[in-house]
Amino acid sequence: MHRYGLRRVSMGDVAAEAGMSRGSIYNWFDDRQALVDSVLARTADRFVASSGAVVDRRRTLVGQVGEAAVYITSHLDDERVTLRLPAEHDSLFATLLTAQATTLVERWVEFWLPRLAAAEARGEIREGLDHRRAAEWIVRLMLSFAVMPSATIDLSRADDVRAFVKDHFGGFT
Repeated sequence: MHRYGLRRVSMGDVAAEAGMSRGSIYNWFDDRQALVDSVLARTADRFVASSGAVVDRRRTLVGQVGEAAVYITSHLDDERVTLRLPAEHDSLFATLLTAQATTLVERWVEFWLPRLAAAEARGEIREGLDHRRAAEWIVRLMLSFAVMPSATIDLSRADDVRAFVKDHFGGFT
């Protein structure tokens, strides 16, 4: 994937890199799309899992969301938690936005559900708030930090990112 990109990689490329036959790759993946989906899912899971400890250091939901935004903006080039692709237009998040990303978004929604339940128990968010919808809103916000430049804040400054989230988080209370 790193060498050819998600759009150009073939089952043969993967087989050659793995030192296996092309047929062996088909034992693991039904087709090229299944391979790409698996790589995207694994990368997304790794990114979310690696952010969990950082996010959970904050005791409030707004703090957690702010910390997640900081994590995203500061780790977009981190090869340990993202998928480095050969062309700028092939970034993981741009690919997620154009791919069949339903499963990946669902994974990220699941990440936020226990944090929303804890926030409701602490009285931070209104009782009866639809946690799934709120989690999806958070995921959409996080994706925007990954793919959109800012016109008003410096995304390289963690305190600015946290303040931006805090200033605009009132919809849950």
